[in-house]
Amino acid sequence: MAEDTAWYKIENVSRLDSPALVVYPERVKENIRLLKKMINDPKRLRPHIKTNKSRDVSELMIKRGIAKFKCATIAEAEMLGLSGAADVLLAYQPLGPKLARFIRIIQKYPSTSYSAIVDNIKAANEMSDAFSKAKLKLNVFLDLNVGMNRTGIVPNDAALELYLHCSRLKRIRPVGLHAYDGHLRNPNINIRKSDCDQAFESVLSLKEKIVASGLNEPIIIAGGSPTFPIHAARETVECSPGTFIYWDKGYSEICPEQHFLPAALVVTRVISMPDTTKLCLDLGHKSIAAENELARRVYFLNAPQLKTVSQSEEHLVVEAGIDHPFKVGDVLYGMPIHICPTVALYERAYTVEKNKVKGEWKTIARDRKINY
Repeated sequence: MAEDTAWYKIENVSRLDSPALVVYPERVKENIRLLKKMINDPKRLRPHIKTNKSRDVSELMIKRGIAKFKCATIAEAEMLGLSGAADVLLAYQPLGPKLARFIRIIQKYPSTSYSAIVDNIKAANEMSDAFSKAKLKLNVFLDLNVGMNRTGIVPNDAALELYLHCSRLKRIRPVGLHAYDGHLRNPNINIRKSDCDQAFESVLSLKEKIVASGLNEPIIIAGGSPTFPIHAARETVECSPGTFIYWDKGYSEICPEQHFLPAALVVTRVISMPDTTKLCLDLGHKSIAAENELARRVYFLNAPQLKTVSQSEEHLVVEAGIDHPFKVGDVLYGMPIHICPTVALYERAYTVEKNKVKGEWKTIARDRKINY
């Protein structure tokens, strides 16, 4: 799909209140096509739906032959059940009330095959006990720490023992290994590949030990967006990119070798002019992901020269320079630096087709709870 400098402009934008999240369905469909083109078999795709959190988007992927998904919350797991997904991995260890909710989701959507991750014996035992009481069984993936240092067990002998322990439990069955390497983000693809390959060696070593112990060869689910093309070249590994669906400014800079299209933007307006060189926009912390430094939150496609000065809950102040052309009411189209948490700030995304707002996609899994 050829780039058009005016692809993002909305002809009927006067009908759209701001700030607003807008998505471009044709670009979303193109990103799905590109994703499938980058791998030898779409059955190896397990996209993470944390970016879109949308039933509409999930169903678009399902209609295009993607059957397996990954998610991080119970609401996302339920949304995928509602969408008719065949296979869903909850990539978040369910414990306590979350475990009880997960069981209710599994009972409610029996046509969806659910699994979860585990990284310690106590959690494995709790999960087995809960599923025993529910008279259900659960497939689990061993969550491995390959350098992210967030969750997971280091893939060593202790990990092997945990896998073997899970194999002896009555109601959970270890079927694979889950290795998320989101910390590998070098813009140089060669360096990123070297780092990824090095981290993956310990995963392969653990797999060999599991097979040597007499158990079935484990399924491996690996990577996110930055390492997707690297893991895609490993013909037996399932891949879990998520941001590809909407893309953003941050990943377009980190992953120049990936040619996904920005497909979701924030629309904002100039609402005030505090002085002769500054503009105030209706794009506060509640409207754009604010975890990055001030200058790295949004990039304006139709005003790239603007520099962020300050931000509060409902306002963003930018420097426009002397004799700038802007006036109150002007519309700006912002590409988020990080789209995933930005989407979570909006209950709906307005769809734009042929440069006009046509409909909306509810971001139903932004809520902590849908039904269960």
